[in-house]
Parts: sequence; structure tokens; C-alpha cells
Amino acid sequence: MSSAVIIGGGDFPRKPFPRELIRRADVIVCCDGNALKAFLRNRERIFGDTSREPDAVVGDMDSMSPSLAKKYSRILIKVEEQDDNDQTKALHHIINNFPEVDTVHILAATGRREDHTVGNLGLLMEYARSLSGAEGPSIDMVSDYSTAFAITDSCDLFLGKGRRISIFSPDNSLKITSKGLEWQTSGVVFDNWWPATLNRTTEDVVSLKLSHKSVALIITD
Repeated sequence: MSSAVIIGGGDFPRKPFPRELIRRADVIVCCDGNALKAFLRNRERIFGDTSREPDAVVGDMDSMSPSLAKKYSRILIKVEEQDDNDQTKALHHIINNFPEVDTVHILAATGRREDHTVGNLGLLMEYARSLSGAEGPSIDMVSDYSTAFAITDSCDLFLGKGRRISIFSPDNSLKITSKGLEWQTSGVVFDNWWPATLNRTTEDVVSLKLSHKSVALIITD
């Protein structure tokens, strides 16, 4: 098993769990210059020294200073197309170049800008949809406050009792029947962001039964 982390340009994690994900990662990819600078500022606290460098810096390099670009030119992967954001470019780089990676944690993808936060969380559903039925890594997004991931079919989630959980979906025809939640979701119409938020687990395992194969975003504390 091998893990990778993608570090974005949002709020760099301060709490032990997300920082431990960075410390244990086999592959580290930064999204452009701001993410690289944040990693460099924090690496001594995470690793105990300053020897660890990212395996790649991927993006359009719009936030990369000339001095950093020169110093880290050997690991810069410039992708100029604008159909995908830097987070997606970094994920594609990992999938294409590190086939041994079976888990990808996306960090520092939220905070600072609400539009980037919403967009990056929404992309988790796109990743799950594109990788559904194919061999590829499991992907989640971790911050100091939550872990987010997407599902594409009925499943059992081993979350633990007493966890906060919210469910989102862009599919307003989707019905989700749940077991192990304080409030049943079978009557929820996913026609906005809020209807299935602020729930709580009442059992260690939460079962979600989807009316049809679709996509849903899960955010837990």
C-alpha cells in the first residue's frame, strides 16, 4: 500500500492528523507556488528537518516566483491548459506517474476562498464518477475540521458512533435510504446544498442505500 498527498493553496493543516498524513506519505505533490511555499514553511515541524522535498509541483505556475521556479525547476510540472484546476492536474500526475499509489489525501484545499472550497469539494464527486469501476486510488479531502469523500453506489461506512455527517448530491432524482443515522434521509430531495446536512451517526456502521447509481459527497468530522 502506498499513499500520496496533494497540498493545495488553502489553509495549511495545523492539527496532528492531517500533518501525520503528510509525514507518512510516500508521494507529495504541491499545487503551484503558494502550496510549495506553505509546505516549505511547515516541513520542519512535520518531519523534524528540512530535507524532505515534494516529489512534484504541478500547475500553471501562476503563483510561482522566479526564484522558487529556478531552485525547484527539476520537479516543476507546468500544465498550462485551463480546463482543469491545479488540484485536478496534480491528481492526474499522481495517477499517471505513481501507479503504486492506492490512497490520495488532498490537503489545504479549503479555507481562504469559499469559491475554491466549494469547487474543490465538488471535484471529489467528479473524481469518484470518473474512477468508478476502474482501478484507481481512493481519494479524500482532509482538513483540520473534516474528512470528505464521494460515493457512487450503495455502501457501508465504518465511521464510528457519534460522528457528525453531512450528505450532498447534485442529483435531485436520487433517493438515499440510511441506517445508523439520527435522522433518516429517505425523504430528502437533493435540490439544494443543505437538506441532508448536520446529521449524526448513531451506530458504528452507517449503511446508505442509493435508489440508483449516482454520486454523493460525504463530509464527516
